[in-house]
Amino acid sequence: MAELYPVNETFLSWQGEGVHLGRKAFFIRLQGCPVKCTWCDSASTWHPQYVPKQVRKATAEELAAEVLAAQPEFVVLTGGEPCIHDLSMLLAAMAAVKLPVHLETCGAYPIADGFAWVTVSPKWAKPPLAESLARADEVKLIVEEADSIEKWTAAVGGKWLSNHVWLHPEWSKRADPIILKAITEKVKNVGAPYRAGWQVHKPYAADSLDERARPPAPLGGDPTKGF
Repeated sequence: MAELYPVNETFLSWQGEGVHLGRKAFFIRLQGCPVKCTWCDSASTWHPQYVPKQVRKATAEELAAEVLAAQPEFVVLTGGEPCIHDLSMLLAAMAAVKLPVHLETCGAYPIADGFAWVTVSPKWAKPPLAESLARADEVKLIVEEADSIEKWTAAVGGKWLSNHVWLHPEWSKRADPIILKAITEKVKNVGAPYRAGWQVHKPYAADSLDERARPPAPLGGDPTKGF
């Protein structure tokens, strides 16, 4: 019997973050996440108040066909936390149609072989595995407090293995001068691997232009908070 993947949403957009910013991409967001960040911007993948009444179940081949029809430059597999699922069949199906797959993960679970690009965004609730940090082509740190950057850098032994460590303001604090100053000062004082980051797709509302994308599911029901 074919593996069925729980799919929260699929949509065509462009990558709004990181090294591949601005490139045409097809997103597959899988359902389920044990991490459950309070500021999560994909709360419909896990929060009981926002989980869809019906979650689509799709085979790897069905998802590959959907992606192929969209003709993106690459696929972004995200969640929730995609690495809680067995991704081997999905990766094989994408490889069969020659579609590179990028992964977005918290890094707390083993990462399957076959990804063209790995983004690790570590979370305190379930810290990343050492092998996940070693696999990361880029790291995305969510800067929640002024000392978040220093705390994470200390937590990984003072040195990042990736050449790209993006510093993203937690979205509800995207205009907080203290958070923005902390990011700016880190980049100015240290430079590489630190880079100032932003979720560029959000002000564009790029994802929601595809009718397959789900509307935002804000925790607490207040979209002005940004999540």
